[in-house]
Amino acid sequence: MTTGLTLPDPRAERLEMVQRQLAARGISDPAVLAAMRTVPRHEFVPTDLRASAYEDRPLPIGRGQTISQPYIVALMSELAELRGGENVLEIGTGSGYQAAVLAELAARVCTIERIEPLLREAAATLLRLAYRNVVPRLGDGRYGWKEMAPFDAILVTAAPARRVPEELLAQLADGGRLVAPVGEEVQTLQVVRRRGANFEHRDMGAVRFVPLVGAFE
Repeated sequence: MTTGLTLPDPRAERLEMVQRQLAARGISDPAVLAAMRTVPRHEFVPTDLRASAYEDRPLPIGRGQTISQPYIVALMSELAELRGGENVLEIGTGSGYQAAVLAELAARVCTIERIEPLLREAAATLLRLAYRNVVPRLGDGRYGWKEMAPFDAILVTAAPARRVPEELLAQLADGGRLVAPVGEEVQTLQVVRRRGANFEHRDMGAVRFVPLVGAFE
């Protein structure tokens, strides 16, 4: 496949990224590390930024949105505890990169994006790269996707200012995990695990994401 790369060796860049940015910082799930070695991050960033695709930082993708730094993508993927057969919901498709990583780890990834041009671009990239287990949808992620629920894992890649929307918690399967940044400016990455009618919360440290925009906010 011809991609018009500006990188001399994207695979070498990915291998170095995984070793120096992920494994060295504590990402240890073999499946997550393998997915990060596999998914071509440079295909999800604007052409003029491809030389920076494997740096450990977020990059702008247009319309006020960013592609998260590789470490955060790997961390959220690891916290989701995926083993291969899960039904996953992603809120905030963005570039499609996180969805592609999840597609390497789960059976199906449902992803919602509110900005139509971003969704079109991401869907086209995912299709071109043959990620056929990703189901994209245009909409307000705050409401989740009831028709596809329940979800074994939910990843929210934009930050609600106050709390995780109740609609998302309701769509989480028993035993399922939700990973989301919560707060304004600098947020706290939270992991919520459902135990029947109860939800266990765990804070994983400070992060910075774009805000979750929609009716909820």
